[in-house]
Amino acid sequence: MQVNRILLTAIGSVLLAMITIQSGASLAKQLFPLVGPEGTTALRLGFAAAVLWLVFRPWRALPQGRDWRSIIVYGLCLGGMNILFYLSIDRIPLGIAVALEFTGPLAVALFGSKRKTDLFWVACAIVGILLLMPDMSSAQGLDITGVILALGAGACWAGYILFGTRTGKQASGGITVALGMTVAAIVLVPVGAISQGLALISWQVLPLGLLIGILSSALPYSLEMIALRNMPTQTFSVLMSLEPAIAALAGLVILSEQLTLLQWSAIGLVIIASLGSSFTPKKAVEMGV
Repeated sequence: MQVNRILLTAIGSVLLAMITIQSGASLAKQLFPLVGPEGTTALRLGFAAAVLWLVFRPWRALPQGRDWRSIIVYGLCLGGMNILFYLSIDRIPLGIAVALEFTGPLAVALFGSKRKTDLFWVACAIVGILLLMPDMSSAQGLDITGVILALGAGACWAGYILFGTRTGKQASGGITVALGMTVAAIVLVPVGAISQGLALISWQVLPLGLLIGILSSALPYSLEMIALRNMPTQTFSVLMSLEPAIAALAGLVILSEQLTLLQWSAIGLVIIASLGSSFTPKKAVEMGV
């Protein structure tokens, strides 16, 4: 009974983490008219870094010497993932952007496998991506720049996972993400400040920025830490595969973003590919945006 209760708590933590991160993304998109994707990224990273420093207190175990190289690259990947994702959802629906971005961790999982059966999951992912490609002959088609930006965010997510694995061996997961978030904030907060100026520090914007930082980074990361301590990594990966669907639902409910049946089918194929890759022996994929 106790084991079942712990597992249910872990499952609930993963689901809540996905809901909060996609709710945060939906809220962030509503902030774009006020401070744009660059300003919203600056607010998210700045507030998230501050909260994570308070929670995990990374000054207790700072990296030494060459260890900083992996932390810096990890932070740059984290920052790139955030700003490219926000730039993409400014142009295309949230659910589609997350499905395209998911190709990053999916590629890491599948390229790390030598099983021939995984070629089927690769095919599912490729077909799903192709179905999401813009129809250049249609005025109603997806924005090609938005699609490219989402795929770029996926590439950054792949780098985030690879370098996060390296840095995770040097310190605890909490300290690693706090330092990586700080690197990302140091690079991108000035970009947002230059882009948006005094609009970033208006009382209309700051509370929303803090809420986005908590919903999109601090809270989901903490929930996933709880889940990973209480469930097998394969179960964690299977549950994380549902994130594109949760993103599409968040976009529908919060942003009123309607998707076509073909787009839902494409997202479904990406989820199937992710579910299949979850049964490839590997470490759990780290949180996204």
